[in-house]
Amino acid sequence: MSATDTTVASGELGADLLAIVDRVVAQAKPGEQVEAFVSRGGDTEVRVYQGEVEHFVSAQAEGIGIRIISDGRTGFAYAGTLDEAAIAEVLAEARDNVQFGTVDEWAGLAEPDGVAQTAQALWSDELAGYATDRKIELAKELERLTLGADSRVRVDDSNYADAFGEAAVATTTGIRRWGRENGCYVSVSTLADDGDETQTGFGFSVGRTPDMFDLGKAAREAADRATRLLGATKPASRRTTVVLDPFVTAQFLAIISSTLNGEAVVKGRSLFKDRLGDEVAPPFVTLLDDPTNPLAYTATDVDGEGLAARLNPLIEGGVLRQFVHNSYSARRAGTMSTGNAVRGGFAGTPGVGALALHLLPGTRSQDEIVAGIDDGLLVQSVQGIHSGVNPISGDFSTGAAGLMIRNGQVAEPVREFTIASTLQRMLMDIVEVGGDVDWLPMRAAGVTLVVTDVTMSGA
Repeated sequence: MSATDTTVASGELGADLLAIVDRVVAQAKPGEQVEAFVSRGGDTEVRVYQGEVEHFVSAQAEGIGIRIISDGRTGFAYAGTLDEAAIAEVLAEARDNVQFGTVDEWAGLAEPDGVAQTAQALWSDELAGYATDRKIELAKELERLTLGADSRVRVDDSNYADAFGEAAVATTTGIRRWGRENGCYVSVSTLADDGDETQTGFGFSVGRTPDMFDLGKAAREAADRATRLLGATKPASRRTTVVLDPFVTAQFLAIISSTLNGEAVVKGRSLFKDRLGDEVAPPFVTLLDDPTNPLAYTATDVDGEGLAARLNPLIEGGVLRQFVHNSYSARRAGTMSTGNAVRGGFAGTPGVGALALHLLPGTRSQDEIVAGIDDGLLVQSVQGIHSGVNPISGDFSTGAAGLMIRNGQVAEPVREFTIASTLQRMLMDIVEVGGDVDWLPMRAAGVTLVVTDVTMSGA
């Protein structure tokens, strides 16, 4: 949620949502902490196949969630409407649900912490007024560009998607925020044929407005990813240096972030739970959670509890500096919230998570990095990465596909093998971070990453 901490006069943006949460909070009884969260928004999805619209959906939703905490017990209820009578019922239900909650000594709402918001341009009037026929044409143009990239390529689907949201939150502890944001992206899925063999690929481009898209880059990447793997075979098993493609690195960072989650740490479910201040990576590795970076697709100025989003160095100069916390996990850990409450919408209570991860980039492109490797593996895609990782022990094993590297050049394609190590070793075995940051429609940015001494298990 993007938000502004201000009193909004009647008739101004957000006045109606703020008025709703204000009315709910004003009904708090003695001894109650009350939080009201309201949101409304929508999204558009366009899927094109062979020049025709195969799927078009434009949907909107609104609702309210109310959380009440009393004597260490929490009650929550929500409704997918902002009808006044329904809101009264939600408040009564949340209050009634308190009696069924388990007493939790750390239960409580977030409180203002004095951290100032970083002003960001998270709303685009241009996107809000973008015509539907132009959205469809973008998906069609992406399909045309992809088909023109290589004669062996077919397009499985070409897509345009956007979303917008407006939300307000108020609490009896003194938080009062409103804001809105929107964003968009295009994607294309490809198939490459060579005889009886078919390989798949994909490409993305993201932006606050469609004018920020690089359709040509998305088309080239989708074609290259599919055609590169034609003729792939199973490689021999050995230990080797791996070069992670930016999209794979983004998935790897998502796994790392789960081990730096304050909720997992206080529950003893993280391999890093007792390692604050330890060296966990080489000195050139810095991992930031920075939702204040406007280039991040998930950039925001407040978290899911209404606290200011902020830059949090998680690993700095190779040293583990902090975990991400919401107000609850911070209370359990005896620390302060890092502004990392995440909320899926009005139908749920805040959890904990990184908001916009990225590695501090190096200077070299992927081609330059590959040119300096005599023998290795370029990992283009992974399968089952979440199921193949144990966040407590750090064991890492996932299926992969990619290209061998020989004498500074990409060589034959390989597939049907696994790469394995531990998260601890992979972090320590990083030898280079690329300079090719790729902003993706996810909570982590991609960048080429080089890791040594990884086990490749194939034939």
